[in-house]
Amino acid sequence: MIKGVGHLGIIVKDMEKSLKALSQVIEFEKPVIKEFPDKKMRCAVVETKGVALEFIQDNSHDGPMARFRQGKEDALHHFCLVSDDIEEDVEALKKRGVEMLDQKPRIGLRGKKIAMTMPSALNGITIELSEP
Repeated sequence: MIKGVGHLGIIVKDMEKSLKALSQVIEFEKPVIKEFPDKKMRCAVVETKGVALEFIQDNSHDGPMARFRQGKEDALHHFCLVSDDIEEDVEALKKRGVEMLDQKPRIGLRGKKIAMTMPSALNGITIELSEP
């Protein structure tokens, strides 16, 4: 069952620059920036009261996140819904006609099971399902 919003996924051009800009808006503890050299990606999660902000930097020139951000500085890529039974929720969405990018859950950057919808699921906005 879907329990609520877990985080907002933001694709950034420059992780440090984006975190610095956010620090001018809200106070937060400096997050650990995780490196994923095999995927040419970096990820940092800023915990706020309520919803976390997941910053993703794609250093490839042709990866899915880099293509999404093309022509933009930083951009909101997805929002994440927390699920206590991700396999069941993926199947329920498919039965309702929601197009899934991931037909079955996979392990995401933060080491949790996730599944993404196609952007068409919400008129251009991707939804991520994630285990807590």
